[in-house]
Amino acid sequence: MVRMTHKAFKNSPIIALYQPDIPQNTASIARTCACLGADLEIIEPCGFFLSDKRFKRVVMDYMEISKIKFYKSDEEFFKAKIGKRVILMTTKGKKIYSKFSFNFGDTLLFGRESSGVPSTIHKKIKEKLRIPMIKTKRSLNLSTSVSIILSEHLRQTGYLNG
Repeated sequence: MVRMTHKAFKNSPIIALYQPDIPQNTASIARTCACLGADLEIIEPCGFFLSDKRFKRVVMDYMEISKIKFYKSDEEFFKAKIGKRVILMTTKGKKIYSKFSFNFGDTLLFGRESSGVPSTIHKKIKEKLRIPMIKTKRSLNLSTSVSIILSEHLRQTGYLNG
């Protein structure tokens, strides 16, 4: 686990990435989490090393103020989430994110850039949300999606206002 140097807040929003495979996206998400006070969790295996120059170029010095927790598997991740709400962000979601009520301490789970999450994970999660898009388009960039959803979570909960 990489420890953050800024004060940890109770019930920080949590961004979880399932087996991310693009270092620049993960680095951008780490920066976003650092700037907006969210925790970052990664379900391994990760498709790159944190020493990857593409990762380091984008994350810059924000690794010093980010908190990243790693889980060796999705089983370990879900065991740690017992009694906590995990919300899956997916293009297959029926609910639109802006019509959903977020809570403090939610874990917002995003799938792998290349393939999302497997059906076994879909089956474990009750709440599945999507970002509405033009029907002929496949998906947004992962970092962009995280920014949209995290911003809405922060707006609804007033997390940075408190």
